[in-house]
Amino acid sequence: MANELWRRGRTLVCVGAAFAGGALSAGVVSANNQKDSPYAPLDQMARVLVLMENQYVDAIERDKIVDGAIKGMVAELDPHSAYMTPQEFAAFNEDTVGSFGGVGVEVDFRDDAVTVIAPIGDSPAARAGMRSGDKILAVDGTLVRGMPIDKIVRLMRGPLGTHVKLTVKRATESELLHFDLVREAIHVRSVEGKRLAGDIGYLRLKQFQSGTHEELLDALAAVRQAGDAALAGLLLDMRDNPGGLIDEAEAVADEFLASGVIFSTRHRGAVVEEVHAHLGGALVHVPVVVLVNEYSASSAELVSGALQDNLRAKVVGARTFGKGSVQTIYELPSGAGMRLTTMRYYTPNGRSIQVSGIAPDVVVKPLDGGPAETYRESSLEGHLAGAAPPEGVPGAPVLRGGTRPRYTRIDEVPVDPTTADDYALSVAYSMLKAAAPAP
Repeated sequence: MANELWRRGRTLVCVGAAFAGGALSAGVVSANNQKDSPYAPLDQMARVLVLMENQYVDAIERDKIVDGAIKGMVAELDPHSAYMTPQEFAAFNEDTVGSFGGVGVEVDFRDDAVTVIAPIGDSPAARAGMRSGDKILAVDGTLVRGMPIDKIVRLMRGPLGTHVKLTVKRATESELLHFDLVREAIHVRSVEGKRLAGDIGYLRLKQFQSGTHEELLDALAAVRQAGDAALAGLLLDMRDNPGGLIDEAEAVADEFLASGVIFSTRHRGAVVEEVHAHLGGALVHVPVVVLVNEYSASSAELVSGALQDNLRAKVVGARTFGKGSVQTIYELPSGAGMRLTTMRYYTPNGRSIQVSGIAPDVVVKPLDGGPAETYRESSLEGHLAGAAPPEGVPGAPVLRGGTRPRYTRIDEVPVDPTTADDYALSVAYSMLKAAAPAP
């Protein structure tokens, strides 16, 4: 099928002729009434541009102003549509491929600081001695406190072979640490797996990028080879998974389903495509439980909804983010790009994921009730409309107990999760143990 999410298109953008006017004087300049003309908005934009170029207090950069105008125009549509400059588009493509020039650290915001979750194996950061828990204070001398995480990541990335200096605070050291690292090609794996007690397989799916489906099959093979017996069940952990490539999500869901609909897409109310599963999936006969939380979004919601509606898996955790729109990527001249919302996607039973998200079969809440407000799709200004968000599927039990960090490393998952502090993981594991066939 066509790759709806990241499908690249070619489009011709006609900016129109520049407004050629005479000298401008102070006061209000009148214009002919052109409300009936389809080019009136472009004429208005050209008039404003000429006024800025001729009358602004300092000389302006036309390219910068035009980029800003296009950005604002596209941003008015919804939070997920965006115009990207050539530099932003290149960084965006790096994210979808999963390979880039960087230093090899996974970071997250913890306690209002940019914290290293883990250095990637055999990366510049790992070889230099950076550790989990290190707090990055500055990149090349620029303080990063209060800076958006994506901007911090862009500061650390760059051309291969170039240097970047990180200033780090480590809890066990009284002085700040300084790392001078050389950027290398970094590949981030999107799937990791291990074998748990009782022949239960555990796959953590971090995001859907190019090659995720193949990585899932490789991780599954390694989990199966780690024991003598066949797998009695599989726990698919998609907590904190922000989504990504739809074709990869489709291929992953297909491994769990022997037949049935995976999802459908609609454009302005009309069904565009209905995607079906095929025979021969690698996981069609294994009991499955899916773990999600409020940070599971987009393609992760698509897979969760497909397995839930086809009665292939039980979903455990918190209602998901609710990002049920499809973005098509268009390459523009000069290396720029545009991410444009073109469709909504629906679960096999026709449920819209937009705003509603995926309601778990078993809702797990922290003992303290969690934060008063949770950041979801409905929190985004200008989000597309959707159905009212439910708490859970009808009759879903609500369990309370424990808390968990937003991110759990694969090596922190205990062999027997029933002894873990991660209560949601413990619940999912216990459900799989109960569903596993008797030896």
